[in-house]
Amino acid sequence: MNQRRAAARVVLAAVVLGLLGALLWGLLAPGEQFVVVGDDRGVPLTGESMHVFDAVAIFVLITGVTGLLTAVGAWRLARPRGPILFGGVLLGTVVATLTTAVFGEAVARLRFPRPDSLELHQIVTVAPGIGTVVALGVAPVVASAAILVLAAIDPRDDLGAPAAAAAVGAP
Repeated sequence: MNQRRAAARVVLAAVVLGLLGALLWGLLAPGEQFVVVGDDRGVPLTGESMHVFDAVAIFVLITGVTGLLTAVGAWRLARPRGPILFGGVLLGTVVATLTTAVFGEAVARLRFPRPDSLELHQIVTVAPGIGTVVALGVAPVVASAAILVLAAIDPRDDLGAPAAAAAVGAP
């Protein structure tokens, strides 16, 4: 299989995993409840601010698993291995993470719609968000670490390249 074609398939597979992760995150991430104290102002209920951390933690776990599955799947299925395939894994996990963030927040907004009119002392549940850009870097780091470990433990010097590809570069 052509290296570029293999890398493109890895990116596509990662985006599909990102969409599944978005659906999962949008359904699992808890909303935060506020009490309305004024015009478009609210105060979080006691203990509800912990749900901000919960939403980010669930996102990090889902995208971390996406990165791991992308790296291991690419390593197991694609030959020859090399920098182009790694670039596909890296690009795929970045795009998958962004896909998970955008579509996951959209699913969460569907799950927790904002009320049309707010009344004083009304309790409102707000859709969760990612909240920090640091969470977006988890999947690429996990995928890179997984590829590093897989390359390090591979017993073959050529990382399983086909014989024809090895013979072309051999002296």
